[in-house]
Amino acid sequence: MKATAIAPSNIAFIKYWGKKDEELRLPENGSISMNLNNLYTTTTVEFAAKYIRDLVVIDGKKSEKETRRVIKHLDRIRKIAKTTFKAKVVSKNNFPSSTGLSSSASGFAALTLAAVKAAGLNLSEKHLTILARQGSGSACRSIPDGFVEWLEGKTNETSYAYSLYPSNYWDILDIVVLISKDKKDISSTEGQKLTKTSPFYKVRLSNINKKLKSCKEFLNKKNFSEFGKLIEAETLELHAIMLTSSPSLIYWSPGTIQIMRLVKKWRNEGVPVYFTVNTGQDIHLIVEGENRENLLEKLKEVKEIKKVIVNNQSIGARLINKHLF
Repeated sequence: MKATAIAPSNIAFIKYWGKKDEELRLPENGSISMNLNNLYTTTTVEFAAKYIRDLVVIDGKKSEKETRRVIKHLDRIRKIAKTTFKAKVVSKNNFPSSTGLSSSASGFAALTLAAVKAAGLNLSEKHLTILARQGSGSACRSIPDGFVEWLEGKTNETSYAYSLYPSNYWDILDIVVLISKDKKDISSTEGQKLTKTSPFYKVRLSNINKKLKSCKEFLNKKNFSEFGKLIEAETLELHAIMLTSSPSLIYWSPGTIQIMRLVKKWRNEGVPVYFTVNTGQDIHLIVEGENRENLLEKLKEVKEIKKVIVNNQSIGARLINKHLF
């Protein structure tokens, strides 16, 4: 049986960093995110007797490292479906992967939904998020719609994601500024293994529940200025943990810092915009829809920018009828 799914990438406003269980990918803290409609992965999966081994093609390439990770996830699904059929997987991103734009989130969300359907399973959204999380932690947030909370949980069953608000809840844009298409040197998976080496990590965890509560309050009230201040402070705190890990993790490039400085300058000039950064050099600018054109005009003046991708909020992972093979 063959199935195809499309899943959005997401941007975390309150981010997770560190795992208390590497195998199950149980996070040290909960997180809140928004799905992005113009950064997505499309994946087709077919389980069939004709395949003598699993075949995995991502963006037209075969990677041994990625193939192992995908097969491990397929094995999880085969176990639930009680099948031994091998699979063919073809996946395509519409944006650069491994640059800090959460391609593993959209990738494993799309893989999970397509593989589950191709295996003949019908799972609840909650179960899908639990399964996606085991492939890539942030992938669980790409299953539900719009603004999403991922609960920390203490067991496999209690760590899952659900939709806080639908994709049309608030006219907020995520304008992604691509500084470089170079892949990052250290993956998020490897970087998170260093979290406890930072002297400030315990302080972060002691404050995280308060931040989660504040973030939900600002979302509920649609208080953009307080929301923006919170997410910008959150990303700087997160990268402070990375910078003070041993060895240190430096994901930013000179262009990243340049945009950060410009965002502060533009705010002082009357454009309410805030930034957030994942584990990479590219930067996400959060702005309300009414200030979209003003911000885009300012970005046109920055020569170092390679590309700008404007994202509205997106629905989560869904099945489509157009297969990749």
